[in-house]
Amino acid sequence: MIETVKHLIGSGGPSGFGSRSTAEHVTANCDLRSLTAIITGATSGIGAETARVLAKRGARLVIPARSLKTAEETKSRILSEFPDAEIIVMQLDLSSLASVRRFVDDFESLHLPLNILINNAGKYAQKHAISEDGVEMTFATNYLGHFLLTKLLLKNMIETAEQTGVQGRIVNVTSVIHSWFSGDMLQYVADISRNNRNYDATRAYALSKLANVLHTIELSRILHKMDANVTANCVHPGIVRTRLTRDRDGLITDLVFFLTSKLLKSVPQAAATTCYVATSPRLRNVCGKYFSDCNEARTSKSGSCNLKAQRLWTASELLVTAASTPNVYQTFNYF
Repeated sequence: MIETVKHLIGSGGPSGFGSRSTAEHVTANCDLRSLTAIITGATSGIGAETARVLAKRGARLVIPARSLKTAEETKSRILSEFPDAEIIVMQLDLSSLASVRRFVDDFESLHLPLNILINNAGKYAQKHAISEDGVEMTFATNYLGHFLLTKLLLKNMIETAEQTGVQGRIVNVTSVIHSWFSGDMLQYVADISRNNRNYDATRAYALSKLANVLHTIELSRILHKMDANVTANCVHPGIVRTRLTRDRDGLITDLVFFLTSKLLKSVPQAAATTCYVATSPRLRNVCGKYFSDCNEARTSKSGSCNLKAQRLWTASELLVTAASTPNVYQTFNYF
């Protein structure tokens, strides 16, 4: 109850910011002119505002997208406001492991440093679908594609941090909805990747967001073990009406949003926590944490389980090396 009241009035937490802070507000004192950032899902909603604000603060942006046309339109909008911004548009379909690998190869061919990776893109697949790699589409897009992307870009980030002395930041955008999932994660992914018999769109989405949280936990442990000058944290941006929710437009959805309108954030407010965690000097060496309203918060019990995080990581390593659908099914059978 107390947390809800704090959210409604926008009172600041230990960071000095709260639910009503905006992305521009939390980055007001940031100079990012020497930094390069990759932001997935930057063509609309929270990702687009994150990109706009980081460009305003001087960061070089790489915007990967399935639709180059849409990404170019996003680039044009940002340049119209900030003509000196450096923005690179590149092709990426996160639901395809081959596309992730091509993107990383293309990015590495540019010989650019990488300081900030924001895994923001999200999908709510109301209808059951399977990726070209044989994995349920929501899990493939929201989690597995980001897992591989981060894995392949990590060497660059570590080297960039070593050469520049600037700590790298990885930000995984998750959701409080991660707490809605219960049960065996890997078994459920296996079930809904084989058929749609047990598919529930909300449960699949919650699972993918829990996977984002657990990815952060295990990645932070690995970074610490490597003594890398790179941190990994995850954020709940808040509830906001974006393209993600428009897939569920209808009378019931509209009624829910009307009744909860006082809890909704504007897009600039929703982008604040991502921008804060990606840029704030106060978070130097802070790693493996979960943030909401620009302050550290608690995950669900499952979201803080080290054993689940390690098990998911092992499964993910196997899944991203499975080059064809039969091999993916073999991997699922392993669990």
